[in-house]
Amino acid sequence: MGTHFIYTYDNGWEYEWYCKNDHTVDYRIHGGMVAGRWVKDQEAHINLLTDGVYKIAWTEPTGTDVALDFIPNEHKLNGTIFFPKWGQDHPEITVCYQNEHIDLMHESREKYVTYPKMVVPEFAKITYIGDAGTDNGETIAEAPYEGMTDDIRNGNYYDENYRIIKKDGHKYVQK
Repeated sequence: MGTHFIYTYDNGWEYEWYCKNDHTVDYRIHGGMVAGRWVKDQEAHINLLTDGVYKIAWTEPTGTDVALDFIPNEHKLNGTIFFPKWGQDHPEITVCYQNEHIDLMHESREKYVTYPKMVVPEFAKITYIGDAGTDNGETIAEAPYEGMTDDIRNGNYYDENYRIIKKDGHKYVQK
């Protein structure tokens, strides 16, 4: 709980994911067909399978199903994303701050074709692990931008208390 990750799938898609508490996750998508999408307070099933191996699964309002297996001690992840057909055909609809567009996600899920699902099974390398603490609303608090994950990895995005550093544009300056 409280761990913040950045990982890159073998297909090049880059994701950022935060285990907010024992039942909720936040995430931002930095690369791939839905780059620019970000979500807070997604209900998820979070389970310890065995020492150091975690299984997390959820269904989004879009109808997309996600199953992730984290092995943080080895900086590895295996994920499978099950995109509904409409998400593959109209990914631009989901590229937003989902929390402000839940009705649109539900409407699109009903309006467009759901099957066949696009199944994306991929391994990923975890490139960042941070201790954000539980229920930290600043961990995922703004839309992704080009270079954000590098800013985070380089220590230019959060201060020592895991709070967003005050910024001028996207150039971070210490308080």
